[in-house]
Amino acid sequence: MPAEIVHLHSENAIADVSARILEGLSRPAGQRELPTMLLYDERGLRLYDDITTKAPEYYLFGAEEEILKNKADEIVQAMHHGEGRVSGDEVVLELGAGALRKTSHILLGLSRLVPAGARAPITYYALDLEEREIERTLGEIAASDIGESLHGRVEIKGMCGTYDDGLKFVMDGGLTVHNNTIPIPVEFSRPGLGDISPISSGGTSINSSRNSDSSPISTPDEAQPPLHILFLGSSLGNFSREGAADFLRSLPLRAGSGDTLLIGMDHDNDKAVIEEAYNDPQGHTKDFIMNGLRAAGRALGNEYMFDEDKWEYVNRYNTERRQHEAYFKSKCAQKVQNPSSEEEIAFLDQEMLKIEQSFKFSETDAFSLFIGSNLRPIQRWTDASQRYSLWLLERPSFSFPLLKQPTKTYTPFGVPTMEDWNQLWSAWDCITLQTIPQSMLYQKPIDLRHICLFYLGHIPAFLDIHLSRLLEEPHTEPEKFKVRSAIRSRGIDPNVDDPTVCHSHSVVPLKDEDWPTLSTILQFQARVRERLSNLYTAIESKKVAMTRKVGRVLFMTFEHEAMHAETLLYMLLQRAGSGTLYPPGFTVPPWESLAATWDAAPKPQTKTVTLGPTEITLGHDDKEADDLTTEVDGHEFGWDNENGKRDVRVGKFSIEWRPVSNGEFFEFYIGKGRNMVKLPVSWIEEGGEIMARDPLIGDVRTIYGPIPMKIAQHWPVITSYNDLSTYATVKGGRIPTEPELRVFNQMFDSGYDGGANLGGSYATVPRIAERKTFRNWYQRNYPYPWVGARIAYDIK
Repeated sequence: MPAEIVHLHSENAIADVSARILEGLSRPAGQRELPTMLLYDERGLRLYDDITTKAPEYYLFGAEEEILKNKADEIVQAMHHGEGRVSGDEVVLELGAGALRKTSHILLGLSRLVPAGARAPITYYALDLEEREIERTLGEIAASDIGESLHGRVEIKGMCGTYDDGLKFVMDGGLTVHNNTIPIPVEFSRPGLGDISPISSGGTSINSSRNSDSSPISTPDEAQPPLHILFLGSSLGNFSREGAADFLRSLPLRAGSGDTLLIGMDHDNDKAVIEEAYNDPQGHTKDFIMNGLRAAGRALGNEYMFDEDKWEYVNRYNTERRQHEAYFKSKCAQKVQNPSSEEEIAFLDQEMLKIEQSFKFSETDAFSLFIGSNLRPIQRWTDASQRYSLWLLERPSFSFPLLKQPTKTYTPFGVPTMEDWNQLWSAWDCITLQTIPQSMLYQKPIDLRHICLFYLGHIPAFLDIHLSRLLEEPHTEPEKFKVRSAIRSRGIDPNVDDPTVCHSHSVVPLKDEDWPTLSTILQFQARVRERLSNLYTAIESKKVAMTRKVGRVLFMTFEHEAMHAETLLYMLLQRAGSGTLYPPGFTVPPWESLAATWDAAPKPQTKTVTLGPTEITLGHDDKEADDLTTEVDGHEFGWDNENGKRDVRVGKFSIEWRPVSNGEFFEFYIGKGRNMVKLPVSWIEEGGEIMARDPLIGDVRTIYGPIPMKIAQHWPVITSYNDLSTYATVKGGRIPTEPELRVFNQMFDSGYDGGANLGGSYATVPRIAERKTFRNWYQRNYPYPWVGARIAYDIK
């Protein structure tokens, strides 16, 4: 029985392709191009198969197939949170399916997760442009041993159309499993993509509004089956850089639903390797590309509009742009005639007509793209030659964008925008309302801090107090409070050695019933947030002048909330797995798979790097005495301990490339350091004691619950300054000074910024973590914060 094929081509598809061809040909000489999708007609797909089977120089296909063949079971496990089973009525949609040779490994992996006797809980849709090729491919799969293995476990269907057609079909609720519609809420905007994709119809737009209502305490909705999108073959490289981000943002992936994206991406490899991959000696790629001329003529009404004898295929790799480019080059001055209008189009001798571009991705390119597309990597797999990667991604509940480069009138460390606040509130609400169960609201994860409920009220109260002082207006009043001072009070910063000693703060309730209710606090929070939004509106309309004083209040209250988010996270870390909920929209990492990758990662060739002598500038100038000025654009705000730019001389020293790891500190703790340092609170003892008889016994805390030390052995250890200093001293070194650490960070991309309580951690918002003048403040024996350290050594 033939596989079911859903027909999605719009009535105007052919006219649209023709219009795009003519638009590309009408450009000035040297700028002309044809749509890449012309390469993927029925004949083109078969010619592409020749490349993948007969041209070993085209390493992309072989590298991806190698990963899928060796890691398919690991990949499908990661797609399903390591649970080893599938949910009911899952859908797998492949964009640009092709011959399914590679995809068959994933389908077989999925089938192995289906229990015997189950009614095919997985439906796979193969989306491509040519119906007959889809029919042929699906028919061959069904008649093969692969089809036999998939029978009753994975149902295979086809989808004929462009990327835009297929994604619109999904978002319009067209997916069905066993005649049941799979609801995919339309929460994503589809931009008009134009000619940025090999099979993008262009111009399609789906507009929707986002429902912002949410319950205070919730867990991910497990009622809707997950959608898994496959986008293999490095097809994303055919988009422009900007178009790739737009496309990925538009994918209908729902946060917290189990939806995933498996995407193939080619690395920024050697120029000669890439150019040969796209122009093999046997001429298979040349045949594939030259077929595009015939496809262009056919779309305009005359398959032989272009005389192929007058054209040749040329290619080049632009190393600066990390982009491969494919062209038709005119062998002579010539004219071609548009069959429909009889208009002649003249080409110069040696003129280049672009048909394809393929961007390659450095590490920075890949991670920047994911952040800009609101995607979070779950896991990554590379081939043996390290030339190609498969990434498994998801849509997180919240994310922070990359900071923009500063200019004379802009700094990322200036006044936060309303968009910045909305991103921060998404993070805050996820932490406070979706990872803290109601049963924990009146508990103290750390004795040195307040109960969890306090922070939900303290943050809007702090903001409200400073807005009232700034605007000389009354405070925002909740409808009813049992103890108003409870949420207006200051936080507590007790002495670690004697918790009874701390700075002055308001008295807080001792009984649970004396605290304001959660709903009352959230109503108050909503009013204060609205008040802040109204202030931004007033500033935009010039009703309130933007002075540095106004900007400082907005900066201070923003970073105060951001730092409390980090504080809450390290507090909740102490109860993760024994009280807190998993953060929704953030898949539990596939620990075993990730650990294998970390174990295999190459170590630095040398343990340390020698720096100095040199001079470095610390701090910045941010004087509150200038706060009445309206010169705000481009001004960098900071806390009082950042103020005062000064040059400091740094002598010669060496510093370790990597921070002290859990594994290194563990060996110290059970060896020379026993009775010299305390057990890090980021660890959990096994059976009451970490024993030396078996290396790496014990667990390390994560927000998802504890994991074995063996998995986290390469991570930076989180412990107190005093214990890190003791470790460094025994190792013959010391904690680096602030100027030394700044020299290191300025010269190298150091990742986790450990050391003397400077910079940020992976729980710090970008505008704090990346502001090099920022200094945090903790007592040296305080063990809870996300703080690590490198070891520095004196050189005499």
